[in-house]
Amino acid sequence: MTNTENARPTRSMSLLLGFLRGVERFGNKLPHPFWLFTLMALLVIALSAVLNALGASAVSPVDGKTIEVKSLLTADGMSTIFGDAVENFAKFPPLALIITVMLGVSVAEQSGMLNAMLRGSVTRVPAKYLTFVVALVGISGSVASDAAYVVLIPLGALVFKAVGRSPILGLVVAFGSISAGYNASLLLTPTDAILAGLTTSAAHFIDPNYVVTPLANYFFSIGSALFLAVVITLVTEFVLTKRTEGMHADGDGLDEQLGEMQLSAVERRGLRNAGLTLLAVLVLLVVALAPSGSPFRGEDGGILNSPLITGVAYLLGAVFLLTGAVYGRTTGSLSTAREIPAAMAKGVIDLAPVVVLFFAASQFLAFFKWTHMGEVLAIHGAALLKSANVHPLVLFLGLIVLVTCINMVITSGSAQWALVGPIVVPMLMLLDVSPETTQAVYRIADSATNLITPMSPYFAMALGMLQRYRKEAGIGTLMSMTLPISFAVLVTWTLFFMAWWALGIPLGPGAPVR
Repeated sequence: MTNTENARPTRSMSLLLGFLRGVERFGNKLPHPFWLFTLMALLVIALSAVLNALGASAVSPVDGKTIEVKSLLTADGMSTIFGDAVENFAKFPPLALIITVMLGVSVAEQSGMLNAMLRGSVTRVPAKYLTFVVALVGISGSVASDAAYVVLIPLGALVFKAVGRSPILGLVVAFGSISAGYNASLLLTPTDAILAGLTTSAAHFIDPNYVVTPLANYFFSIGSALFLAVVITLVTEFVLTKRTEGMHADGDGLDEQLGEMQLSAVERRGLRNAGLTLLAVLVLLVVALAPSGSPFRGEDGGILNSPLITGVAYLLGAVFLLTGAVYGRTTGSLSTAREIPAAMAKGVIDLAPVVVLFFAASQFLAFFKWTHMGEVLAIHGAALLKSANVHPLVLFLGLIVLVTCINMVITSGSAQWALVGPIVVPMLMLLDVSPETTQAVYRIADSATNLITPMSPYFAMALGMLQRYRKEAGIGTLMSMTLPISFAVLVTWTLFFMAWWALGIPLGPGAPVR
């Protein structure tokens, strides 16, 4: 079989590519998420007036009170729209959380620590464990945000080539692991803070005191990372290896970057010192929490409601800042304390597009909450589902299908959850499904199709790198190798969650079992 024949798409692949091109055309016609939230806010304004005029209401199953939809086209409504606009933005939960975490993450990134961590994780791995390790590092790479794609995709190709395997295969494993496993990780990530804030805000429709912490899905995230690494390894060894057998590299590749991928002595020393710093911090935390009367414990003397757990976003940012500063001091990338605030500022600058999006999202959610449309919709929706005796697993599957479809055209995870969360979280709460569980289900759907959606900028990045090895490679070439990973992750991760849920295993520290 020739290379050209090997790359020729089958009929089923041609149909898939046609579908994805249609998705791309449709997605390109959608407004930017900022305008999408703005349009939805305007829709809420108009719909609130109509529903108010129709007397739309619902009886709260919590306290038996009647909840009526309020119109924003009133004096009180105008006060919410204009008078409270700044407060709506300032109190948007994910805003302060993500900025706090990114102040520290940015120091770790600017110092080069995250880059070195990713490179050091896979460059000295025995060949027989290489696929699993690249997959696991890629899945946990979301802690480094965009840096994971920039570093690990070419690194995956190079380390596979170094052990005599196809660099194309290594590139696909790295890209597929980062994208499809984005919401699973061995480490706490900035995404955990964002999702927790949005889920908390959605849960307040039913319980104003409900708090979802960034640790809410941590046990499930760790288990998922290990499980998905195994799944991607099996798909790679039994499916993708055969797919790339006749796909010989005919380009220059990325070999000139091989030297850059190897850790220098000073980088290894920097990672060692950063690791020792992290260990010292963990020991101090254990010591601080050990005494029963410790001020670091919660009001009832517990650990799960201690300020260190409830304020884990700040703690996470501080750990990144401290270890990044130690690494930078060791390697000379951040040689003085004066450079650290500048590195922190870079993180805030990089968050500018997110802040813009959050402004529109915060107004939409504030309007939605003030009108009580969310509660009324959730109560009636939950009553309908309850009367139909729909099993929770069916609800979970429905949510996965819904978010998977949305993810094909809106790739921003925070934007998707800000749209879907305010409806599904309170609705499922009324069906005795915890917000933490609903959030865990969302993680699956938001990740699995990341590597096949044509709306993702990282798909184009991966394709460009692939073409460095195989000049004639096109969208179909990459799609034929990423689709098996996407499908396998979506199906097996869903089954993994169902087993986790059925066994009643806690999703995270302090989170309800279900």
